[in-house]
Amino acid sequence: MNMNETDKLQLIKYRLDQANDTVDVVKLLLENNKLSAAINRIYYGIFYSLLALGLNYDFQTSKHQQLIGWFNREFIMTGLIEKSFGVILRKAYENSTSGDYDSFCEFENEEVALLFSEMKIFIKMIDEFIQINQNTTSEN
Repeated sequence: MNMNETDKLQLIKYRLDQANDTVDVVKLLLENNKLSAAINRIYYGIFYSLLALGLNYDFQTSKHQQLIGWFNREFIMTGLIEKSFGVILRKAYENSTSGDYDSFCEFENEEVALLFSEMKIFIKMIDEFIQINQNTTSEN
């Protein structure tokens, strides 16, 4: 899909807004003790921010494993982004998959609260990383 720079920037903003809106959804789910649903949305909040990052670098896919592999290869393995963010992503993905597909999977409040905190840090980091990259790219 070819898109002009304005469309690309709007789609990046949309994906980041989607990620940040998901933070509000997770907060509501936690307040109502819907831990499995919160786990799912935590991962998707991170996923939406990764879609924005991918767009910023002209990488697009709807496949989760492809996006995760690209992120690890291009940003974690190269040291552009700290390894701890790769760990956050992996935990979020694995927990979401377990919550969606495993029988009798239950999560503890403290565990989900920690993952929620990590999700917010991850989304903020991606947002800032994109902003820095867009500013650098537009100056060249």
